[in-house]
Amino acid sequence: MSVFAFVFPGQGSQSVGMLDAWGDHPVVAETLKEASDALGEDLGALIKDGPKEALALTTNTQPVMLVAAVAAWRVWRAEGGSLPAAVAGHSLGEYSALVASGVLTLAQATPLVRFRAAAMQEAVPVGTGAMAAILGMDAEKVKAGCAEAQATFAAGSGEVVEAVNFNDAAQTVIAGSKAAVDKACEVLKANGAKRALPLPVSAPFHSSLMKPAADKLRERLAATAFAVPQIPVINNIDVAVEIDAERIRDALYRQAFGPVRWVECVQAIKGRGIGTLVECGPGKVLAGMTKRIDAELMGVALYDPATLAEVKTLLA
Repeated sequence: MSVFAFVFPGQGSQSVGMLDAWGDHPVVAETLKEASDALGEDLGALIKDGPKEALALTTNTQPVMLVAAVAAWRVWRAEGGSLPAAVAGHSLGEYSALVASGVLTLAQATPLVRFRAAAMQEAVPVGTGAMAAILGMDAEKVKAGCAEAQATFAAGSGEVVEAVNFNDAAQTVIAGSKAAVDKACEVLKANGAKRALPLPVSAPFHSSLMKPAADKLRERLAATAFAVPQIPVINNIDVAVEIDAERIRDALYRQAFGPVRWVECVQAIKGRGIGTLVECGPGKVLAGMTKRIDAELMGVALYDPATLAEVKTLLA
């Protein structure tokens, strides 16, 4: 079998009915029940029926994306799929990677990500923060443009804009206070960015404005038991593989208000001699990023029975 890694998507790939193609697959049903029992609410009904607006609330998006990704992972393993050489997850997806690696159980991770989401939403009131995807510009130029935009505000104004998701060579996401993000979009377009697209999110994830949320999360993480990883997990914040529970907790804490270094994560996976990255969970966002980050890598998606069969054939 080929050497491969599994990568897990974050917020943005959710959709109503995203598990329908699995039908009544017993592994998916068991996974939904485990997560629903841990939260005390029916996540299966929320995923199946929506509405879309409910799925888009970060307090719902984070647990439903986790359970959908873990369901696909468990089906892969139940149907004879072998263990990957490494795992990683984009933003929230890192929690799915930790479940796959055995660091957390799904019953632990589901209420943990719900808590994380609620803390993030409480940290910045809806409408006061923003995020935008900057397309067609080098990441260093995006960072410089953010600094230029922030410098137009008075010191102590509280206006903040930062580069927070390094997705591929030509796509960097910025986040911060709404006025500063709007200003940065103007500056970056004037400086040559092809597009600056506001993102439909409810909080400025991974920006320094999330520090109050991270502080709450740190307490919750400290009270959560972590097991030793059974598969190397490459984290977002340091692009590092940690084994010690305290170091894993600290990385998750800092990830909440620090950047997602996805380009470097993919490069680190390649550096381990891995040529295929399987995106496990709804959507094909990471599979597309993989090819744009490094044309030598293969990025494929696994999210339903048809793609499961394709991945099995590819990796055989």
